[in-house]
Amino acid sequence: MGIADGTYDQVVPPRSPLPQRLGLDAAWIRTPDFDSAQPFPWPTMGDWIGAKLSEFIDVPAFLAEERFVYEDGTPADGGDVYRPHTFVWFHRDLSSETFVPGQIHIVHRDERIVVIDKPAFLSTIPRGRHVQQSVVVRLRADLGLPELSPLHRLDRVTSGLLILATEKRWRGAYQTMFQRGEVGKTYHALAPHRPDLDLPATVRNHLIKHRGRMQAEVVRGAPANAESLIERESVLSADTAIYRLTPRTGRTHQLRMHMLGLGVPIIGDPLYPVVQDVPVHDFTTPLQLLASQVRFSDPIDGGMRQFDSVRRLPLQGEAR
Repeated sequence: MGIADGTYDQVVPPRSPLPQRLGLDAAWIRTPDFDSAQPFPWPTMGDWIGAKLSEFIDVPAFLAEERFVYEDGTPADGGDVYRPHTFVWFHRDLSSETFVPGQIHIVHRDERIVVIDKPAFLSTIPRGRHVQQSVVVRLRADLGLPELSPLHRLDRVTSGLLILATEKRWRGAYQTMFQRGEVGKTYHALAPHRPDLDLPATVRNHLIKHRGRMQAEVVRGAPANAESLIERESVLSADTAIYRLTPRTGRTHQLRMHMLGLGVPIIGDPLYPVVQDVPVHDFTTPLQLLASQVRFSDPIDGGMRQFDSVRRLPLQGEAR
């Protein structure tokens, strides 16, 4: 994980001299390239690191504890003379996180991929307030796979199947398969039962989600970029039914928006139809949306693959 100015965000650093810690790679920063027309305002590396990171961490303490290191693993000293184009690595301090309940079921594991069945409320990747409590961080440590990485995404509140590559060398072929839409996906959702709803139905529209906004929105009149097949699979009661959802595209919140558009919002949804103020550590009401099946032709050996979730609707919540 790098921390870089916009001028060199795309720089690929050399291999980190620090091993992973708790399944997380070390962060890195890099001094700007030398420019004779722009004299450097930092006489020492300590001054530059402080200017870069003092807003986020206790730089003097990190320097004293030799927690900043150069490419060769040598600890950075605050008095080292500033030098351009120099990488520095370190591990951040991690905030305390509430454990997310629910088991990560290993559905399949081989040399190239791991298929898991994710519980609700567990993030796919470390970000924001969910770092240690993420699939990637947990499983890198549990499975001893330091390069484990997801090939697609599931929302934190969505349960079900998630496929991960065991090593970087396998990632490209499988990610390309997802990007080309060559993976068949089936979801199931628990939602209100409407006998008057004419199903099966194919929903097509243009969805967009702006950064910083919690809800996606429909852009009226724009060419469709989202398509889902919605079928009623079974009726549980006069009020609820289980729906089979087959997305043919993969827009953010697509299934949740398409169910809402049909007048049957998914039960337990904290965003649709209205945003609810649910505490981040409240695990009592899971979204009743399950990624229940994935199927594809393996891009490496051509074999047909199909995996099914071990979970069933309705999904049960956990008390805090």
